[in-house]
Amino acid sequence: MYQPHPFDALLAAALPAGSLYAVGGRVRDELRGALEGVEIPVKDLDYVVTGVALDDLQARLGQVGRVDLVGVAFAVLKVTRDGTTVDVALPRRERSTGHGHRDFSVQSGPEVSLADDLARRDFRMNMIARALPSGDLVDPYGGEADIRARRIDILTPRSFDEDPLRMLRAAQFAARFGYHLTDATRDAMVAAAPLVATVSAERIYDEFLKLFGQAPQPSIGLRILAETGVLRYVWPELLEGVGVEQNEWHAYDVWEHNLHTLDATPTGDPILRIAALLHDVGKPRTKDGPHFYRHELVGAEMAREMLSRLRFPTDAVQTVEHLVRHHMYNQDPGLTDAAVRRFVRRIGPERLDRQFALRLADIAGSGLTKRDDSNERFEARVWAEVARQPAFSVADLAIGGGEVIEAMVRREIVAPNFRGDARVGRALAWLLEQVTDAPERNSRETLLALLDDFFAEMTCASSALSSRTGSNG
Repeated sequence: MYQPHPFDALLAAALPAGSLYAVGGRVRDELRGALEGVEIPVKDLDYVVTGVALDDLQARLGQVGRVDLVGVAFAVLKVTRDGTTVDVALPRRERSTGHGHRDFSVQSGPEVSLADDLARRDFRMNMIARALPSGDLVDPYGGEADIRARRIDILTPRSFDEDPLRMLRAAQFAARFGYHLTDATRDAMVAAAPLVATVSAERIYDEFLKLFGQAPQPSIGLRILAETGVLRYVWPELLEGVGVEQNEWHAYDVWEHNLHTLDATPTGDPILRIAALLHDVGKPRTKDGPHFYRHELVGAEMAREMLSRLRFPTDAVQTVEHLVRHHMYNQDPGLTDAAVRRFVRRIGPERLDRQFALRLADIAGSGLTKRDDSNERFEARVWAEVARQPAFSVADLAIGGGEVIEAMVRREIVAPNFRGDARVGRALAWLLEQVTDAPERNSRETLLALLDDFFAEMTCASSALSSRTGSNG
């Protein structure tokens, strides 16, 4: 169902009648929403203008808002008004000159037809336009029929040769929309699979982010990539788990378990989902009979290397690595309060939600019936401790580095102009341990008194070491 946007009328008023068309995902999603009975929010506003020269187009668009030419070769103009920016382009046709999204000979201008412009797009379901302001559909390649049939089809077998990234787009569209690939699309992916190695990591990252962030079942996309041979050129480590059997606590091999764990995570948190996919990625490299000793450590290192290669942001890499490294935590609800506080320190209060969600997904992904409620009882213990707000880091201590330095100067351990070194950090870490054992110690007076004990022990230890060294000389 056509959903008019204020920009539609603004642009139509500034342009010759019959020249303006909405294109791209907006048109596709309007049709999807109408068929599925839901309203899909408009994310990107893309337009094509036919029969108008570039200079004339710029002048006319200047009546609407600020105009910036960002694609001289492709004649793409960004129009901004009241904080909203849209893309307006002249139609173009492309001829592939190699393997890659930049290896094209491009012709753009008023002599290019709308049909030619639509034909250069990836799938038939995206080769649809809507005339504005009438709202009439322009569908020369049967895109609406594909949407109705919930299928992803290509116009030409060379589609993936022209831009190999389209293979990842096919997979993430299938997972996000619940669509199936036609035989022609699947066969073309198999034939072109090695070409995905020519795609930049940044573009691959963008498609994986859509897959993990938006698909109800991301495993659908990964299975397509695996079955067509694409995955081994993009993320081969994931396939190491195929056929690697596990112990009696799992119904699936490592590959299937990772996929089921991935699907058990909620939509909207790609970081958690990637951690779920990778939580047992180290198992194939650590298999020893029915055991996978230290697989969480191997997997954490693999996660860091893989996600860095795929150009994931540093904070995302670090978070996933941390979640994978600690996913084997002991959930014994009978731990002491101090042990629970050390657990929170190790995981980090800000990562507890994801760590617990990963454990729940891991259990669901085992394929077996949940054994007991020990996880829930342990989580309740942890959240109760967090609510008490004890010190979980040196930043939570009632004193800081300045007070430690003052104490060192006062005891004549250092000169008055001392500015700090590793000993200050060791002292604060020691104090945190004392407070972890007994949170009531976290007061200025108590910590300063404990500091005297710490430095007294440090001085005695240093004297004893000097004495032994002297006697050995």
